Amino acid sequence: MASGLTRLTGKVALVTGAAQGIGRAIATRLAEEGAKVAIADIQEEVANNTATAIRSIGNDARAVRLDVTSFDSAMAAVATVEHELGPIDILVNNAGWDKLEPFVESTPETWDKVIAINLRGVLNCCRAVIPQMQARGGGKIVSISSDAGRVGSSGEAVYSGCKAAIIAFSKTLARELARNHINVNVVCPGPTETALLRGVMEQQPKVLEAMKRGIPMRRLGRPEDLAGAVAFFASADADYATGQVLSVSGGLTMAG
Repeated sequence: MASGLTRLTGKVALVTGAAQGIGRAIATRLAEEGAKVAIADIQEEVANNTATAIRSIGNDARAVRLDVTSFDSAMAAVATVEHELGPIDILVNNAGWDKLEPFVESTPETWDKVIAINLRGVLNCCRAVIPQMQARGGGKIVSISSDAGRVGSSGEAVYSGCKAAIIAFSKTLARELARNHINVNVVCPGPTETALLRGVMEQQPKVLEAMKRGIPMRRLGRPEDLAGAVAFFASADADYATGQVLSVSGGLTMAG
């Protein structure tokens, strides 16, 4: 993080899937920039550990249980955060899950899980947060999509479809909510070093090496690489940016 940045002082941020990986890096960055951060995750113990780690360096964070596949859980989490930290200024939709396999070998059960977490989770959390943002006349929503949603990705057909849907959904929300001064933007990671990616690739290590060779910067992304982009969209520096999609993938995809 650039030293001394306090762009988010006084803001409250809810980050989904924030217990580990990209979500943890995003939550940490937002806290470092002054936000009070809700570590929203279904893994309560890991979320508590992350919140404790953020507080240990002098920043404010609380863990809150959230199952993004449940609208009731999203509503309850939002109510808890607003009670404990205050009105939510920033929503980061980060929670995600995938299973790498050819579409013809996948099952409806897998489709349902991928859609419930990656797409319906975004719908649930946005619907839970937006009315309060509208009432206050402002807010920032940043959703984590994927370059798979921009250009497709072999072995990730349903996941890619969900991530593409997030982009279209976010652009539509940006149009609908501009009059309320609510900015809606999207960050698209490429392959990133996380426990999820390691789990997906354990069965196919050659795919991982091929990914690295295809990235002009010749390395996988790191969670911290995404955090700065999210912090920008969450800050006043992005007040005139809405409906935008930013790829953070080491140059893996460069199409507009």
